[in-house]
Amino acid sequence: MSEARTAEDRGATVAGQSGPAESDTTLVVVTGLSGGGRSTVARALENVGFYVVDNLPQALMLDMAELAFKAGGAARRTAMVLDVRSRAFSTDLAGAIRELKERGFSPRVVFVDADDEVLIRRFESVRRSHPLQGDGRLADGIAVERGLLEEARDQADVIIDTSHLNVNQLRRRIEELFGGEDARRLRVTVLSFGFKYGLPPDADFVLDARFLPNPYWVPELREHTGREEAVSSYVLGQEGADAFVDSYADLVNATTAGFEREGKRYLTVAVGCTGGKHRSVAIAEELSARLRQSGLAANAQHRDLGRE
Repeated sequence: MSEARTAEDRGATVAGQSGPAESDTTLVVVTGLSGGGRSTVARALENVGFYVVDNLPQALMLDMAELAFKAGGAARRTAMVLDVRSRAFSTDLAGAIRELKERGFSPRVVFVDADDEVLIRRFESVRRSHPLQGDGRLADGIAVERGLLEEARDQADVIIDTSHLNVNQLRRRIEELFGGEDARRLRVTVLSFGFKYGLPPDADFVLDARFLPNPYWVPELREHTGREEAVSSYVLGQEGADAFVDSYADLVNATTAGFEREGKRYLTVAVGCTGGKHRSVAIAEELSARLRQSGLAANAQHRDLGRE
């Protein structure tokens, strides 16, 4: 199934229509051999913004596509994962895809495959039986499944052999195909907090700004916050403050590429002071600004601001 033919079908279907059309809904159909990596593909699609429906009976594909179109918004990017274990699964994937196209949708079919020896090792490593092996051997179940999915494989737009791919490599492959650059970027939240209220449980890095003089003891600054110029200038003007921010900006920049390779999409850098009102807020705002200047998608949030 070529991209050119898909485009022609889409153009013919929606010609003359005005407003949103079914072809504006991005549909991905994921199928393939058990143990081939369907679950990893599903999680990768979720990471890049798809609404994923797992183990969907094939008979419900059109209904699901219609619901996604009518719901709009985030549901316009929907992935349907078909599992041979579903009793509603049939080998007529071509017919189901044709039905979607006749309704105006333009689905892309992703088929995950792997060598028999690799699939056997994967099942043995988790001590699971193949869903179709019955009283036979693992190899028997794999052979039956290959026969059932032969036509589905022939109809696929994308075939991914995962025999020599690890989980992260497979995830990156899916993100390259469906994510776009923005969806693959690491997003950094610089979170201010007060130690008196406890550590943020989701912090990847924890910075302690309590070595800086506390504006709380400056009467004219006490009622203000680190988001205001007077407090920010006071905090950032202290000896060591600029070097502190620079050092942690360098640290975050040095680690982001590695985090992205490992599949991490959200990084939380927590900056604490006593109450989360002055020093940590000013440092968080400045650090997030410097990270944005270096090209990262960073924003500042303030957990405890307003609690005092």
